Amino acid sequence: MPHQLTRIGASLRARAENLLAAMLFVMFSAFIIQIVCRYILNLPVGWTHEVSVVMWLWLVLFGTAFVVRDSEEIRFDLIYGSVSNRTRRVLIVVSALIVVGLFSIALPAVIDYLLFMKVERTAYLKVRFDFLYSIYGFFAVAVIIRQLWLAGQAVWGREPEAVDVTQIKSGV
Repeated sequence: MPHQLTRIGASLRARAENLLAAMLFVMFSAFIIQIVCRYILNLPVGWTHEVSVVMWLWLVLFGTAFVVRDSEEIRFDLIYGSVSNRTRRVLIVVSALIVVGLFSIALPAVIDYLLFMKVERTAYLKVRFDFLYSIYGFFAVAVIIRQLWLAGQAVWGREPEAVDVTQIKSGV
């Protein structure tokens, strides 16, 4: 069963990456259309700006919530890399509990505000703001779950990844 769950998780992650690639394509296409319309055809259009902003917002929040691995997130490696594994585990638990606490305190207000925003729409595409910004609710819940998972792993003895600053690179 765990092997099957791992395979399902890998498949879901691959589909999420595909969705991110599609969002990036849509954002880039809207950007190119905006440039062509404004500077070549002398016909400024506003909807392309809206599409670009929405895709950027969804790319960042959806990607952070469902695609970016913990090892790919930005850290203060100078401190984290210079302490023992036991201290790293303590740092993981403390930081995770702080993040969970802050996001949990904010979550009811975030949901309330998202529900309130159903009365507003975007200027060109007339998309309701509650739908547009709903990704933040998913992002907040995903961050809470991820941080609880990391804290649980640190508490129950999973050794954190060793940090070798000479091997840090950008990308995969």
